[in-house]
Amino acid sequence: MEKDVFVVDMDEFDRKIVAVLRKDGRITFTDLAQQVGLSKTPCQQRVRRLVESGVIVGFRAIVDPAKLGLDHVAFAEVKLSDTREEALKEFNAAVRRISEVEECHMIASSFDYLLKVRTADIRRYRTVLGEKISGLPHVASTSTFVAMETVRESAR
Repeated sequence: MEKDVFVVDMDEFDRKIVAVLRKDGRITFTDLAQQVGLSKTPCQQRVRRLVESGVIVGFRAIVDPAKLGLDHVAFAEVKLSDTREEALKEFNAAVRRISEVEECHMIASSFDYLLKVRTADIRRYRTVLGEKISGLPHVASTSTFVAMETVRESAR
């Protein structure tokens, strides 16, 4: 279950590069280099190294879910009937296939997983919960919390 994680050795320039790219992944190398105090070529080489080492795992567009008709957010607590390693692997693999699940976290609590689910409305959420989430391997029970308002959300 445990991932092989190693901490990448980064200096202050690398940290600055990551900080700037987290705010603006579309910044030009020229502007990025200027902001972090490097010339363009060493800046490009550092970004390439950060990508190859897995520090930077990708670049993406951050969209407004409401403009896509997906402004209903619910959090589902999921309790499993079996928490042995094989059951956890089966659940993890299956939950990754549900497109409406934006996040899935294993939790140290009275339940096992917390899912962030984004849908068009409560009716669609009910369908996703009943037909997809409840049918995941080893699900014993669920409990739902509906977000009234998103005060702060991170795109990572």
